[in-house]
Amino acid sequence: MKQLPSLDQLRDWITDNPGATRREIAKAFGIKGSAKIDLKALLGMLEGEGVLKPRRSRLHGKLPPVTVLDILALDGDGDLFARPVEWRGEGAAPVIVMITQAGDPALGQGDRVLAKLEPIRGPDYDYQARVIRKLGANPSRILGIFRKEAQGGRIVGIDKGSDKVWSVSDTGGAEDGELVHAEPEGKSRFGPMRARVIERLGDPTAPKAVSLIAIHQHGIRDAFPDEVIAEADKAGPVDEKGRRDLRALPLMTIDPWDARDHDDAIYAEADPDPENPGGFVLWVAIADVAAYVRPNSELDREARRRGNSTYFPDRVVPMLPDILSGDLCSLHEGVDRPCIALRMVIDADGAKRGHEFCRAMMCSTASLTYEQAQAADEGRLDEATAPLAQALADLFAAYRALTRARARRQPLDLDLPEREIVLSDEGRVTSVAFKERFDAHRLVEEFMVLANVAAAETLREKGRALLYRVHEEPSPEKLEALRELARESGFALAKGQVLMTRHFNQLLRQAEGTEFDELINMATLRSMTQAYYAPQNFGHFGLALREYAHFTSPIRRYADLIVHRGLIAAHGWGDDGLSPWDIEHLEETAKAISEAERRSMAAERDTADRYLAAYLAERVGAEFSGRVSGVARFGVFVKLDETGADGLIPIRAIGDEYFRHDAEAQALEGERSGFRIGLGQRVKVKLSEAEPVTGGIALELLEVEGDAPPRSSGRRGRGGSVRRSVGKARAGTAKAKKKLKRRRG
Repeated sequence: MKQLPSLDQLRDWITDNPGATRREIAKAFGIKGSAKIDLKALLGMLEGEGVLKPRRSRLHGKLPPVTVLDILALDGDGDLFARPVEWRGEGAAPVIVMITQAGDPALGQGDRVLAKLEPIRGPDYDYQARVIRKLGANPSRILGIFRKEAQGGRIVGIDKGSDKVWSVSDTGGAEDGELVHAEPEGKSRFGPMRARVIERLGDPTAPKAVSLIAIHQHGIRDAFPDEVIAEADKAGPVDEKGRRDLRALPLMTIDPWDARDHDDAIYAEADPDPENPGGFVLWVAIADVAAYVRPNSELDREARRRGNSTYFPDRVVPMLPDILSGDLCSLHEGVDRPCIALRMVIDADGAKRGHEFCRAMMCSTASLTYEQAQAADEGRLDEATAPLAQALADLFAAYRALTRARARRQPLDLDLPEREIVLSDEGRVTSVAFKERFDAHRLVEEFMVLANVAAAETLREKGRALLYRVHEEPSPEKLEALRELARESGFALAKGQVLMTRHFNQLLRQAEGTEFDELINMATLRSMTQAYYAPQNFGHFGLALREYAHFTSPIRRYADLIVHRGLIAAHGWGDDGLSPWDIEHLEETAKAISEAERRSMAAERDTADRYLAAYLAERVGAEFSGRVSGVARFGVFVKLDETGADGLIPIRAIGDEYFRHDAEAQALEGERSGFRIGLGQRVKVKLSEAEPVTGGIALELLEVEGDAPPRSSGRRGRGGSVRRSVGKARAGTAKAKKKLKRRRG
């Protein structure tokens, strides 16, 4: 058994590693098994001395002695954790460790078990659980590169930071170097885990494989079941009875040039009411998806599972089959379409005076791009916009009234350029640019925000269930980190008061036009919590709104479809409104579609990383300028100016000495030279490796703010390989995130 450290050794280590968890302390000293109990006693003494902060209990509620659990991924130390399928206590769900014994069924990530629980205050968990019986399995799939060997072969994982290998006996005919889907078969007595190939996906470096990897890796549903397609194929024109006829109203759509669907159409005109001088009447018409996707139908169940459409540079994985998303529901020019329309009246300063919804038929007069609409506002009309000159002028006049209301409300005003990856017909990256933002973009956004607010207000006033779009205030810890960064950059974020979005905007204005502009914008974004869906209203902090719901994109978001059904039920428009089942399971739906949204975001981000790595792979050895976007114990992350790509400088590639990590200041400092590299600094780097399959980019540091890092004679820092350097670094980050997520339930 590993000898326990002395109290002095523990004190020194904790002093050097403030904020470390008890699990990290145990790991640092190699303490495992029953020895953790003795370690716990020593840590209790240090708590009494004030060296170690007391461990806060996560048990805000109690679990029954027998409950159903979902098995999580195997921990790096060989522990198997689980989470309760249902948790109704306050705060994060308890952390549960599985205790297995001879005769228990083999368990893996995705399995569901009935288990007996025993409360226990270990250093990292609240309960230990023993299996009563296995209820079912949803075995996780493996995506990796197949390597052929004399006896079958092996699969190498493609995740960033992954060094996992599975031995394969059933190769499924896979060729060496192919991308494959495999299914785990359990752990061998000696050696790596076993798996069998169930699907061959071809050349992993092929352009079409980039988004395919992300789709499979993140579990994005990319094939519709036959019964869903069959149901969609039966769809036809809707009954116009009881609908308001808005086909004479010159509604138009304004979208990106490559839009796959058209959810929304808009129109504005001066309000003829003499009591509202300078005011406007706004119309927003949204595709009536609820008329085609009925509650508890095959289409509905599949849309709920998907949660949203997922967009990649080369393809879209839609929430609904193409016959609906690209045709029957889409508000194409010159075609009659069912819609749910909203008429709003605003005053000259953009304040909403009133609104009303109706179920209607419409016909779009034009499908414009943002570029066309913007050019028209600047006096450059074309064949499509010339006949709409007055309608477009009214739209922009109404938008400018809305900007005055926005200025009073002061939502968070971040200025973050959106990256655009341009592909050739063969799917290879031809360029990486940053999308230009026009007033035309902001016009559509302001109309949609106002419509979303109106939907939330109406359903709340009518006492109907709905899904709110919730964005909560930043945590005190994140606020303090942002405040510290602002101070280091020469700015100030208000302190000692309830922070509102206007306080963040004041910070953003301080940084505007300075070398810290992008850094402060990025740091402010990172300080924010992640938005999600909930049946309860907790407000939308970022938009500075008391209540907010998603209503304007039902073709691509399930939350909007729920809101549409709520409006249908509230107004008595038909039998396709919110069903009793929808209402009963609203909490579950909110959780499911919030998780689906995060999956899609991760898949889209990973795809962009892989495309950027492929784009840069031919420029290994080239020098780039960038800015430090993150600092960790294992190295420094840099965002490259030219492409916006994120790369890692492993700590050994910074300089030839030992660097200490200052977590609070987000910096690394050389022990011998005092050379310091921190968040936001300008750097020059050399691209040492770019790995398209994983999306990893490794860099070597050349300069920080014009100064070269310390080098010893005859020796230079090495970039290391992406698989080894970026891999191990990201593995540490990913592992920490997984553990944190596990502890939070």
